Amino acid sequence: MNRKEHLLSCLAEECCEVGQRVSKALRFGLAEVQTGQPLNNAERIAEELRDLWSVALMLSDEGYLGLADLWPTAEQTRTKRQKIEKFMAISRDQGVLS
Repeated sequence: MNRKEHLLSCLAEECCEVGQRVSKALRFGLAEVQTGQPLNNAERIAEELRDLWSVALMLSDEGYLGLADLWPTAEQTRTKRQKIEKFMAISRDQGVLS
């Protein structure tokens, strides 16, 4: 494994950690503080997102990802929001989302 592959592996790991923390928040709530932890789930999600962003920036700094590719433009954000709203409407119609 070379440095690029290692960083990509770290990026994948951080993605999984974000997902795990989001799953905990869905199960126990954003305000829940896990026994032995100082932060609630919302704070821990933010912490994991910062870790994810940090690895992405390392990949960008080393030329593997372009920094411009990392942050969405206003248009990309608008498009993504529209897509999410479209699928939320389908979920609502199916009775899955209240």
